[in-house]
Amino acid sequence: MTYPTRQAPRAADVRALGRSLSECRACPRLVDWREETARVKRPAFRDWDYWARPVPGFGPADARMLLVGLAPAAHGGNRTGRMFTGDRAGDVLVAALHDLGLASQPTSTHSGDGLQLYGVRFTSPVHCAPPANKPTPAERDTCRPWLVRELELLRPTLRTVVALGAFGWQAVLPVLGEGGWSLPRPRPAFAHGARLELPPTRRGGAPLAVHGCYHVTQRNTFTGRLTPAMLRDVLRTAALEAGLPARTAP
Repeated sequence: MTYPTRQAPRAADVRALGRSLSECRACPRLVDWREETARVKRPAFRDWDYWARPVPGFGPADARMLLVGLAPAAHGGNRTGRMFTGDRAGDVLVAALHDLGLASQPTSTHSGDGLQLYGVRFTSPVHCAPPANKPTPAERDTCRPWLVRELELLRPTLRTVVALGAFGWQAVLPVLGEGGWSLPRPRPAFAHGARLELPPTRRGGAPLAVHGCYHVTQRNTFTGRLTPAMLRDVLRTAALEAGLPARTAP
């Protein structure tokens, strides 16, 4: 049995963190759902051997920009074993990063497809696919030590965070408060295009900018609530602020 409060602080780097995280079985409801989804499968993926485990963050260990989502998709990350991979949300997000020169290719289909992110990393507050894509507050809190440790490991280089959706915004802010940055009071509400600058609380630390962006769900992208141009604008602003050479999208 992997206990996040015990195992997460022991990870020496993000690779070790991912290995430890992928063995976690701390939330019975999420374990049952991710494994049931892998047994039942969708007809389109009947030949797939699903990952069906917690999905680690993805991207370089010295990332300057962190994208925080909600949780892996049941037939996306839970199937492929990589965050924002194998579903519509990943298609939209990776295409936007590629347009900006921050990803090596415009698609994210499976873990061996050659995708590389440049200065950018993906993670989420909950690392298992939840039923109806809705983790409980208790599941979020149980998973929290993994995010706390990931941010600690990224702190030397991290300069911006993009919270995708209100859940990511609400989940990551208290973790940043623990991780070496000062939060305003009261905490600002999520909004697309919102920006916070968090001063460091530790000597030698650097300020961190937090940007809000609507999540890349099918509901948001199909209805036009989040357009590709809107997504690229937030990502480009955050990337330039992080010191990444984001180009102007076509």
